[in-house]
Amino acid sequence: MKYLIIYGSSGSGTGKTMDVVNTLKEHLGADFIDVSNYKLSFFDYTHSNKDDDFHGIAQQMVCADCIIFATPVYWYAMSAQLKVFFDRLSDLITIRKPLGRQLEGKMLTFVATGHDELLPEGFHVPFKRTAEYFNMGYTEGVYVCTNSKVFDPIRVHEKMIQFAESF
Repeated sequence: MKYLIIYGSSGSGTGKTMDVVNTLKEHLGADFIDVSNYKLSFFDYTHSNKDDDFHGIAQQMVCADCIIFATPVYWYAMSAQLKVFFDRLSDLITIRKPLGRQLEGKMLTFVATGHDELLPEGFHVPFKRTAEYFNMGYTEGVYVCTNSKVFDPIRVHEKMIQFAESF
């Protein structure tokens, strides 16, 4: 199975979310995209951004069997970087429909990290509904609490290995 991790965070390449992602990357042999390293602009109805980097990332998505979105939780939701990317998925139902149709049958899931002990209610909805819309399979994501009172790197590593082996 071919895996693709799409990561969006303000702490590009650093922090606990990246530590978690590195464990998954190594265990799965996953390809990796940090959306912060790409030129992506907001969705717009005139598609004036059609020549930015979104199309190239979308092409990598259709080459993967399983797409894992990774993000810290900011204000009870995915990071702004990942949200911009998610909004651009609208291109796959408008100007790039043939590419969007190729997502059918792929798997989608997420990895999130945050300070709260529990993942905010409803956090999973954009991921699950996106999978449904594109006729993709959906596997419930995994959440890692990074609160220093409960954070245990060894346990987190084991949790990520267990998550990776669930595919």
